[in-house]
Parts: sequence; C-alpha cells; structure tokens
Amino acid sequence: MKKEYDFSKMKEVSSPLKGKKISVGINLSVTVIDYFKNMSEQTGIPYQKLIDLYLLDCAQKKKKLKLGWAG
Repeated sequence: MKKEYDFSKMKEVSSPLKGKKISVGINLSVTVIDYFKNMSEQTGIPYQKLIDLYLLDCAQKKKKLKLGWAG
C-alpha cells in the first residue's frame, strides 16, 4: 500500500443509490396483506414486491382514487 495517493485526477460519480427504494413504515389492513400474500403464493413473488409493483403501476399511469362515502 502506498504512503500517499494522488486524488487530483479523480472524477465525481453519481451515487449508486440514487433513485433506489427507500424504506417506509405503513399500516395496511389485514385484507390488503392477505390479498397480496395469496398472490405471492400463486406467483412466487414476495408480497412486498407485489405491493411495490402495483403502486408503481398506479403512479406511472397516474391513476386516481375514487372515493365515495355514504352520507
């Protein structure tokens, strides 16, 4: 190992983590978890990944949630 290194020719590179996923805490209903766990068993894809893929699809298609409460 050298005693000194010349870093003057180094170039800045973007972070390999840029654009990656972030960890969040979210409370989901048992019905939602059961639905995706069942789908996970059918497809072999982890249920967390399925939830992420579904939400990503919604975001990319700019889907709007239809809310309606009986009143």
